[in-house]
Amino acid sequence: MKDTIRLFVAARLPQDLTNYLVQAREAYAQPAIREVPEQNLHLTLFFIGNVPATEEANIRQKLAEVAQRHQPFTLALEQLEPGPKPRSPRLIWARFRQLEAFAQLSLDLTQVLAEVPPRQEKFIPHVTLCRFRKDLPAPKDLPVVAPAEEILYPVPALALWQSQLASPHPIYTMVEEFPLGYRSSKSTKATQPV
Repeated sequence: MKDTIRLFVAARLPQDLTNYLVQAREAYAQPAIREVPEQNLHLTLFFIGNVPATEEANIRQKLAEVAQRHQPFTLALEQLEPGPKPRSPRLIWARFRQLEAFAQLSLDLTQVLAEVPPRQEKFIPHVTLCRFRKDLPAPKDLPVVAPAEEILYPVPALALWQSQLASPHPIYTMVEEFPLGYRSSKSTKATQPV
């Protein structure tokens, strides 16, 4: 397994948004719900999965090209709620308002990175905040938490992240960040856990 790495594509959260989400998710504090560590919160863009380590450079190049094709955008927080399926949720997420720029970026990433791109994909901008524990009954009658005032989330870049499976939570490390809309080949490399 040393020859493979587990990768995904996501955008970093600004600290003020992270602070709000960590505080707001307290509405879901109960034994059957496990919080995602604060340092692991991110805007999901595309999960790559396990790939040969030799593929990393190729993936970085693809992400640089995708980033150049898209401009920075701003998401608006809709609410915190159980999801992704309201009738049979398995997590708590912060769902943002649908935005065409996000959908186009997600579609581009899917077409470039998926071995077999899905025919139809509904791209919902979100941050996973908590997961339901599998060893306890699923919680019922969970609230929906809407912000009291508009909360905006500027997304200026996407990033490649590595996920190392660990207990009780995986360790996420940002590998490289790619600014949206820039033609330069420069990107921001990171080697420390984020």
